[in-house]
Amino acid sequence: MAESNDNVNETPEPEEISSEDVVGGQETPSADALDREQAIVDETPGESEIKAAEETSITNAAEKAADGDDELEYIEEDETPRVKPAIPGMDLEVDIVREGEESRNRYSEDEDPDAEEETETEGDEELPETIADASIDLAAGARYKATGKRKTAVARVTLKPGTGQYFITGVAKSAKSLDEFFPRHTLQRTIRQPLETVGYEDRMDVVATMHGGGVSAQAGALRHGISKALLEADPNLRSELKRRGFLTRDARVKERKKAGLKKARKRPQFSKR
Repeated sequence: MAESNDNVNETPEPEEISSEDVVGGQETPSADALDREQAIVDETPGESEIKAAEETSITNAAEKAADGDDELEYIEEDETPRVKPAIPGMDLEVDIVREGEESRNRYSEDEDPDAEEETETEGDEELPETIADASIDLAAGARYKATGKRKTAVARVTLKPGTGQYFITGVAKSAKSLDEFFPRHTLQRTIRQPLETVGYEDRMDVVATMHGGGVSAQAGALRHGISKALLEADPNLRSELKRRGFLTRDARVKERKKAGLKKARKRPQFSKR
């Protein structure tokens, strides 16, 4: 038991530190550490050395530029200059012509776009105002009858030799002139188109009986009836009148009302409650 107590009480002896290693409570660095620090200080250049190196580099560059060194020329050739991207449409010419200025044509006479358009439109022949080859028998007792329609309007037309007068009978059973029955100038011009096209507007009278439809529909029906009556007088006019649309019947009619709907397609508003 006495031996065990002696082993426990034994403490390790501290290492001896010499007075040379401790100065003022601090450990002094070894000789090897001092040598490394001195080498690092020697390797780092000072401010004066940096300035001198910069000045020498600047002077060398200036001398090379003055002498026209091949290296600088080689670098300039290799480096592609930065070009500012062009604005799209800069190469186009302005086609806006102000008042008093002559239009500038950038096309030559051979490449004139207007000339191409003219050649294209030459293929589409313009319709002549009057048909020169119309031959209608204008005997004293000649009568040419036809029925024209548009929507719900019906016109029973009779053409006879005369001086270009219109006798139109409507619901009132009294004949009226064209200006009285159709006050609108646009409708009057529409009705006169077939006879003006044939060239007999001053040589034939029109007697018509109108039924149903409105004013515009009756004018279309009358023009349709006059055109069909001209075919009775001269069947060779069919192609020319058809090209102008005088023989086409406008069959558009108002759609009828359906059961359960307010109009043809309008539905009553839905009510959830």
